[in-house]
Amino acid sequence: MQIHLLKGKIHRALVTDANVDYEGSLTIDHDLMDKVRLLPYERVVCGNLANGNRFETYAIPGKRGSGDIILNGATAHLGQTGDRLTIMLFALLDEQSAASHKPRIIVLGEDNAVIEDRNI
Repeated sequence: MQIHLLKGKIHRALVTDANVDYEGSLTIDHDLMDKVRLLPYERVVCGNLANGNRFETYAIPGKRGSGDIILNGATAHLGQTGDRLTIMLFALLDEQSAASHKPRIIVLGEDNAVIEDRNI
């Protein structure tokens, strides 16, 4: 049996910009992506803590060290600069692997700096 489990999470990511004219996706500082092992173009599920919107898109790497979290395309209508997001990524694991799996989680503070990490 295969089980979908949380692979990683970027919690309380501050939206730094929104660009409705972009083709789509969510730009994330590449350093933050590396911390949770989020691959370029990998599917993510996001929850907007400011308005309750949930959406699914894919991640594209932003400039390293920039702290960028940018809503692009249609997702720009689901939030605005200053909103906080929970960005979740999932993996499909077999039961044996699932038993010992621990998701990589980071919590962000001011300027999207990592203030806490778990299982990293």
